[in-house]
Amino acid sequence: MIRILLAEDMHMVRGALVALLNLEDDLQVIAELERGDQILSTARELRPDVAIIDIDLPGLDGLSAAELLQAQVPDCRTLILTSLGRPGTLRRAMSARVAGFLLKDAPPSELAQAVRRVVAGQRVVDPQLALAAWGETDSPLTTRETEVLQLAAQGSEPHEIAKSLRLSVGTVRNYLTTVVTKLNARNRVDAIRIARESGWLV
Repeated sequence: MIRILLAEDMHMVRGALVALLNLEDDLQVIAELERGDQILSTARELRPDVAIIDIDLPGLDGLSAAELLQAQVPDCRTLILTSLGRPGTLRRAMSARVAGFLLKDAPPSELAQAVRRVVAGQRVVDPQLALAAWGETDSPLTTRETEVLQLAAQGSEPHEIAKSLRLSVGTVRNYLTTVVTKLNARNRVDAIRIARESGWLV
């Protein structure tokens, strides 16, 4: 019997996934979680074979939780299940060394098969997403521009970014203007969105 930990914050989706998985003779959901910061402690206690984790979870995002699992409960294979079918998200998942990456709109039968395959030591990636990631371009931003945008994405204002990076406020504003121009963004918020979707911000 393959023992599964499932982390999904939307109650209806979680309930449907549990019901689907438990219909399979060789699969059993042993834990249902709605927060990312519950994953590691639960996995340590119950030792599941597979953790199916949504990316957007309260408390701790799914990819950060996957990295912790990889480091501290290495016997538990991780399958990311998400509606965020973006190449950059896949690249981040691969760097977290997850065993699988499946979109939520995949047929239900694919999920059960994906669980079996990751337990068997295989890696499962949505084929369309893999093709998109293959053709992904490198970031046009310099290291410093990425640092500035990363801090802006975390909610820091220009004067806070300037203090953190030991730059003048004017220099930070110039960097942000350059970033917006390079990414063909409408504004700073749009630039952050574009960079995140492309996998250039972690």
